[in-house]
Amino acid sequence: MYVFTSLLAGLVFGLGLIVSGMANPAKVLGFLDLAGRWDPSLGLVMAGAIGVGIISFAVAKRRMQSFLGAEMKLPKARDVDRRLVGGGLLFGIGWGVAGFCPGPALVALGMGETKAIVFVVAMVAGMGIFELLERRSAARQATAA
Repeated sequence: MYVFTSLLAGLVFGLGLIVSGMANPAKVLGFLDLAGRWDPSLGLVMAGAIGVGIISFAVAKRRMQSFLGAEMKLPKARDVDRRLVGGGLLFGIGWGVAGFCPGPALVALGMGETKAIVFVVAMVAGMGIFELLERRSAARQATAA
Protein backbone atom coordinates (compact mmCIF):
# COMPACT_ATOMS: atom_id res chain seq x y z
CA MET A 1 0.00 0.00 0.00
CA TYR A 2 2.86 2.37 0.85
CA VAL A 3 4.46 1.96 -2.60
CA PHE A 4 1.14 2.51 -4.37
CA THR A 5 0.36 5.61 -2.31
CA SER A 6 3.86 6.98 -2.92
CA LEU A 7 3.50 6.40 -6.66
CA LEU A 8 0.08 8.08 -6.68
CA ALA A 9 1.37 11.08 -4.69
CA GLY A 10 4.35 11.43 -7.06
CA LEU A 11 2.11 11.28 -10.12
CA VAL A 12 -0.28 13.89 -8.71
CA PHE A 13 2.65 16.13 -7.72
CA GLY A 14 4.32 15.77 -11.14
CA LEU A 15 1.07 16.43 -12.97
CA GLY A 16 0.52 19.50 -10.81
CA LEU A 17 3.98 20.78 -11.71
CA ILE A 18 3.26 20.30 -15.41
CA VAL A 19 -0.22 21.88 -15.32
CA SER A 20 0.97 24.84 -13.21
CA GLY A 21 3.91 25.57 -15.52
CA MET A 22 6.56 24.95 -12.86
CA ALA A 23 8.26 22.38 -15.12
CA ASN A 24 8.62 25.00 -17.87
CA PRO A 25 11.82 27.02 -17.29
CA ALA A 26 10.61 29.86 -19.54
CA LYS A 27 7.50 30.27 -17.37
CA VAL A 28 9.59 30.24 -14.18
CA LEU A 29 12.10 32.74 -15.53
CA GLY A 30 9.19 34.95 -16.62
CA PHE A 31 7.94 34.91 -13.04
CA LEU A 32 11.39 35.80 -11.70
CA ASP A 33 11.93 38.63 -14.22
CA LEU A 34 10.52 41.49 -12.15
CA ALA A 35 12.24 44.17 -14.24
CA GLY A 36 11.18 42.76 -17.62
CA ARG A 37 8.06 40.99 -18.85
CA TRP A 38 6.95 39.74 -15.45
CA ASP A 39 4.48 36.83 -15.40
CA PRO A 40 2.82 36.78 -11.94
CA SER A 41 0.79 33.58 -12.55
CA LEU A 42 3.21 31.32 -10.65
CA GLY A 43 2.61 33.49 -7.59
CA LEU A 44 -0.90 32.03 -7.43
CA VAL A 45 0.54 28.52 -7.68
CA MET A 46 2.94 29.27 -4.83
CA ALA A 47 0.21 30.87 -2.70
CA GLY A 48 -1.92 27.76 -3.20
CA ALA A 49 1.00 25.51 -2.26
CA ILE A 50 1.68 27.56 0.88
CA GLY A 51 -1.99 27.31 1.85
CA VAL A 52 -2.03 23.54 1.40
CA GLY A 53 1.25 23.28 3.33
CA ILE A 54 -0.02 25.34 6.27
CA ILE A 55 -3.14 23.21 6.58
CA SER A 56 -1.18 19.96 6.15
CA PHE A 57 1.39 20.84 8.82
CA ALA A 58 -1.37 21.95 11.22
CA VAL A 59 -3.05 18.55 10.84
CA ALA A 60 0.27 16.66 11.00
CA LYS A 61 1.32 18.37 14.26
CA ARG A 62 -1.70 16.85 16.00
CA ARG A 63 -1.02 13.32 14.81
CA MET A 64 1.38 10.67 16.09
CA GLN A 65 1.16 8.57 12.93
CA SER A 66 0.65 9.27 9.25
CA PHE A 67 -2.54 8.14 7.55
CA LEU A 68 -0.63 5.03 6.42
CA GLY A 69 0.57 4.26 9.95
CA ALA A 70 4.17 5.51 9.72
CA GLU A 71 5.71 7.55 12.54
CA MET A 72 5.35 11.33 12.09
CA LYS A 73 8.78 12.92 11.67
CA LEU A 74 8.32 16.67 11.48
CA PRO A 75 11.28 19.07 11.48
CA LYS A 76 12.26 20.34 14.91
CA ALA A 77 14.81 23.00 13.91
CA ARG A 78 13.60 26.58 14.01
CA ASP A 79 16.95 28.39 13.86
CA VAL A 80 17.94 30.57 10.93
CA ASP A 81 21.66 29.99 10.63
CA ARG A 82 24.42 30.57 8.09
CA ARG A 83 23.87 27.19 6.42
CA LEU A 84 20.14 27.81 5.96
CA VAL A 85 20.68 31.27 4.49
CA GLY A 86 23.53 30.03 2.27
CA GLY A 87 21.46 27.11 1.05
CA GLY A 88 18.52 29.40 0.31
CA LEU A 89 20.76 31.76 -1.64
CA LEU A 90 22.29 28.89 -3.61
CA PHE A 91 18.83 27.49 -4.33
CA GLY A 92 17.54 30.89 -5.48
CA ILE A 93 20.53 31.53 -7.72
CA GLY A 94 20.19 28.09 -9.32
CA TRP A 95 16.45 28.60 -9.79
CA GLY A 96 17.00 32.01 -11.35
CA VAL A 97 19.77 30.85 -13.69
CA ALA A 98 18.25 27.55 -14.83
CA GLY A 99 14.52 28.09 -14.31
CA PHE A 100 14.35 24.77 -12.45
CA CYS A 101 14.21 23.64 -8.87
CA PRO A 102 14.63 19.93 -8.00
CA GLY A 103 11.05 18.63 -8.34
CA PRO A 104 10.22 20.33 -11.63
CA ALA A 105 13.67 19.43 -12.98
CA LEU A 106 12.92 15.73 -12.45
CA VAL A 107 9.54 16.14 -14.14
CA ALA A 108 11.18 17.95 -17.09
CA LEU A 109 13.83 15.22 -17.23
CA GLY A 110 11.03 12.68 -17.56
CA MET A 111 9.57 14.79 -20.37
CA GLY A 112 12.93 14.61 -22.19
CA GLU A 113 13.95 18.26 -21.78
CA THR A 114 17.67 18.57 -22.57
CA LYS A 115 18.24 21.48 -20.19
CA ALA A 116 16.87 19.32 -17.36
CA ILE A 117 19.57 16.70 -17.97
CA VAL A 118 22.30 19.24 -17.30
CA PHE A 119 20.47 20.59 -14.25
CA VAL A 120 19.84 17.15 -12.72
CA VAL A 121 23.45 16.05 -13.29
CA ALA A 122 24.67 19.26 -11.61
CA MET A 123 22.14 18.80 -8.79
CA VAL A 124 23.25 15.22 -8.12
CA ALA A 125 26.90 16.30 -8.24
CA GLY A 126 26.15 19.08 -5.75
CA MET A 127 24.43 16.63 -3.43
CA GLY A 128 27.41 14.29 -3.69
CA ILE A 129 29.86 17.08 -2.90
CA PHE A 130 27.74 18.17 0.07
CA GLU A 131 27.63 14.59 1.40
CA LEU A 132 31.41 14.24 1.00
CA LEU A 133 32.03 17.52 2.87
CA GLU A 134 29.60 16.52 5.63
CA ARG A 135 31.33 13.16 6.12
CA ARG A 136 34.74 14.83 6.25
CA SER A 137 33.47 17.35 8.77
CA ALA A 138 31.96 14.60 10.95
CA ALA A 139 35.19 12.60 10.77
CA ARG A 140 37.23 15.66 11.80
CA GLN A 141 34.89 16.35 14.71
CA ALA A 142 35.07 12.70 15.81
CA THR A 143 38.89 12.71 15.83
CA ALA A 144 39.03 16.06 17.63
CA ALA A 145 36.75 14.84 20.43
